[in-house]
Amino acid sequence: MQTQFGVLSMIQQGYYATYPLLFISVVCLAIIFERAWALWGVGSQAAKVADALVAPLRQGRFNEALQQVQGRRNPGERLYYVVVSGAQTLDRDKLLELDDERRFQEMLDLKRYTWVLATSGASAPFIGLFGTVVGILVAFQSMAIMGTGGFSVVAAGISEALISTALGLAVAIIAVIFYNYFSVKIENINAMLHINATRLIDAALSAREGHGN
Repeated sequence: MQTQFGVLSMIQQGYYATYPLLFISVVCLAIIFERAWALWGVGSQAAKVADALVAPLRQGRFNEALQQVQGRRNPGERLYYVVVSGAQTLDRDKLLELDDERRFQEMLDLKRYTWVLATSGASAPFIGLFGTVVGILVAFQSMAIMGTGGFSVVAAGISEALISTALGLAVAIIAVIFYNYFSVKIENINAMLHINATRLIDAALSAREGHGN
């Protein structure tokens, strides 16, 4: 009888809810590791690249600046390449529009899969609650069919049923924490890219005005 109250045994008993929750937890962990790797150092790298571009742009060396971001391997380089490419001919308003459009595309890429974390955080507790309700119904149904009862029988059924709620809450807590973390980090990267793109636009326009004079 003791083996019936092991965690693995209780998870198997509530398979209709616990198995989906285990699958969701694996998916969430995979997304957490993938997004953590994808976002690692993006902001600092973008700032470093922008610092290296300011001096050439102020001196009107647009081709040299373009060569530094030719690879376009990260969001910062891709954004700066678009801005610097247009900085030779476009006015400030057009350049700011390019900045907004390119950053929007980059943010969509950086937010990839994070919606799964938000959805998991919202739905996991309800999946767990569903498993608990079904488990309690099964426990009372079994007790009615057997014709015997007592606190021990009810307690056994409820303890097996509540594992679904506990697992659902655990999955939801982890998913929500990392969703909020990634959301804040992506917003910080967005602000960093915008600030640095504006710096590059100002540097390029100052060089154009200087040559024009």
